[in-house]
Amino acid sequence: MKRLIAPLVTLLLLLTASAALQAQDRSETKRYLYLSTPDAAQLEGQAEGAGLLIFDIDDGHKLVRRIDIPVFEDGLRGLAGSLATHSLYYSTQNPRIGAFDLETDQVVWDRTYRLGSDRSSITMDGKKVYVPTGWWISGEESGVLVLDAENGDLIKQVRVGSQAHNSLVSVDGRFLYLGTTRMLTMLDTEDESIVHQIAPVGESGGQGVFPFTVDSANRYAYVSLGNHVGFEVIDLEQERIVHRVLVDGEPILHRTHGAALTPDETELWISDQESRKLFIFDNTQMPPVQTGELDLSQGGHGWVTFSLDGRYAWTHTPDVFDARTKKKVATLRDENGNPVSGSKFIEVHFRDGKVVAVGNEFGLGRR
Repeated sequence: MKRLIAPLVTLLLLLTASAALQAQDRSETKRYLYLSTPDAAQLEGQAEGAGLLIFDIDDGHKLVRRIDIPVFEDGLRGLAGSLATHSLYYSTQNPRIGAFDLETDQVVWDRTYRLGSDRSSITMDGKKVYVPTGWWISGEESGVLVLDAENGDLIKQVRVGSQAHNSLVSVDGRFLYLGTTRMLTMLDTEDESIVHQIAPVGESGGQGVFPFTVDSANRYAYVSLGNHVGFEVIDLEQERIVHRVLVDGEPILHRTHGAALTPDETELWISDQESRKLFIFDNTQMPPVQTGELDLSQGGHGWVTFSLDGRYAWTHTPDVFDARTKKKVATLRDENGNPVSGSKFIEVHFRDGKVVAVGNEFGLGRR
């Protein structure tokens, strides 16, 4: 009898462990959109208060709750997320940079700097935060601050061009892309050494390189034009502009402020602020070919990005679009039913209270 008990106990333990693993696999993943407020770059659609509004992506983008963060009163310039540290890194107009832990809903650190802070980004390992000094900073001091993501300490300052504005880290984590006045710089995230500098990019008269995106192979960058509705395609290997594409093939004198690739990289969407429109391009051919347009409910800073699964398109407006059907499927609203919007938002996935995926405020290719 004793000989039978030991194997039975072992079998029971194995079955229990297997059941626990299966239960874990069945744990529901909750997907949320975190929208920061107020937006330092637009007045339209502003929500009341300072902090984060959290929307349930899989429940019609309904508001779940809000988190008050008083230091956001300065106005947000950027919002970067890290899976490695399960944190958001916010940059404000003050200039201020801080870290917000998504699992505890607490500000971990908050620092004010002499320079900065525009649309920031973070390395894939969650160790370094890159902070552009801002389109309002010209001259030799312009560039990017490299901060220790654990506490906000300044590691170094890299001087790159003038009016350093937008920054993003490639999806493979290898490169930092930084836009300055008519120059796109590609840096190595290991040591921030310069890999490529492409200039002139974009159009004169703008405030630095306008919003851009990059494909997953680090082959092509797509840069918004500052004086016309359209974009430039940059071959990063050849270090040159290979195409300039205008909407309708005509010089529409509006600013383009938003460029995003669908995750599968089959389409490029750009934002025309003044006309309150999005324009869609087939990116399976080069140069990309215009295929459609969508009307937006309001103006604003101009922005567009996609959910990680490519199903939804989010903009600087309250409008949520189905990226496949091109239909508006939801409106972001506060607890009083008022439409709300901004151009700094991040997708976050939770399972059993732990962060399991984090998106990007830039519409990066993820093929």
